Amino acid sequence: MPGSQFEVVVIGGGAAGIAAARLLHDHQIDVLLLEARSRLGGRAYTVRAGGVPIDLGCGWLHSADRNEWRAIAEVQGFSIDKSPPPWSRPWIGFPSADEAGFRRAMASFFARLDGFSEKEPDVSAAELFEKEGSWTPLMNALSTYISGAELDKLSARDMARYDDTDVNWRVVEGYGAVIVAHAAPVPVRLGCAVRRVDLTGADLDIETDAGKLKAQAAIVTLPSNLLAEERLHIYPELPRKIEAAAALPLGLADKLYCTLSESSDLEPDSRTYGKIDCSETAAYHFRPHGYPIIEAYFAGSLARKLEREGERAFYDFAAAELSGLFGAGFVKRISPLGLHLWGQDPHARGSYSYARPGRAEARAELAAPVDDRLFFAGEACSRQDFSTAHGAYRTGIAAAEQAMRALKRAASNRAGSVAS
Repeated sequence: MPGSQFEVVVIGGGAAGIAAARLLHDHQIDVLLLEARSRLGGRAYTVRAGGVPIDLGCGWLHSADRNEWRAIAEVQGFSIDKSPPPWSRPWIGFPSADEAGFRRAMASFFARLDGFSEKEPDVSAAELFEKEGSWTPLMNALSTYISGAELDKLSARDMARYDDTDVNWRVVEGYGAVIVAHAAPVPVRLGCAVRRVDLTGADLDIETDAGKLKAQAAIVTLPSNLLAEERLHIYPELPRKIEAAAALPLGLADKLYCTLSESSDLEPDSRTYGKIDCSETAAYHFRPHGYPIIEAYFAGSLARKLEREGERAFYDFAAAELSGLFGAGFVKRISPLGLHLWGQDPHARGSYSYARPGRAEARAELAAPVDDRLFFAGEACSRQDFSTAHGAYRTGIAAAEQAMRALKRAASNRAGSVAS
């Protein structure tokens, strides 16, 4: 393989890997970014369909007022849509009293979550919700949209640590487009899966589908599911890493985009649920950015079930729910436009991480460096910004900074050895 010796190799070209590789490149470190896919971006994935950009992966600049990707997007010249998010707007098709009742139940749950003490034994997030209430099914649906999994699967401590400013904006041209553009000056090899990293030599030996590389250090940014499955073999083995990754599985969220004809009767950025008495329901975002499209959001066990049935099942489910809300004729106004099955994506196996009850500390374990030469990053490594692209960014920056300090220490040690 031409060019087989590097100071740092970054494994995985998603948000974390791109952030790490870009910082290293900007500091004149000899870095190579490796990505198994034929594209960069990982779980950030913007495509054009029906003449408009759509984000099949992450789409919201959460905590936008402190989100580094927002600042990067502005420098790149992308447009930021600061309209209030659809979930802050009134529901369509359901009584306002029902909406008010659910919002009270939701506020009560999040208040208990905010008050959950670090000193208390960890429990599932389901333990903090009023089970006797009538809103448990819809709260479980909301949990899947937020975490990719139902409340009983989630660590309350982990959820309580999540830090968000409630400022949610979007990139008109696509979040994924911003993240990919950030990698423009970085040396990259696509279609180059890494199979093994050997730590036993003076340099790291890295085996890829395209040949062998050597590096003084490496940064691993693969999704937690792939690490848990040991898709990347690290030698000597790191059982605590594998265990930590398994404690942080990826939940599942899939977005189906549909065209929408005769759209003037639906306000831009309006929203509703398919049902409010069932946990297996989709959320529908009408006319994002004013485009004549619908974004249907499926998550948790519903998304897994539909993935098993195939892509058409998503459209059929959405058509049935929307017809139930707006009448049988509504289905004539929509047609499928775009969908990506993240659970079946061999380079992801899911959407974003959550911690199992009792396993919130696994994030720190996953993020811990090994041998001062192998570093880890990705949203699953973030204590308080997990499940977000800016959480991935921050862990990528932290890992790159760790790697640069390690390179300096190694160079200093070599200089000392020569001098003696």
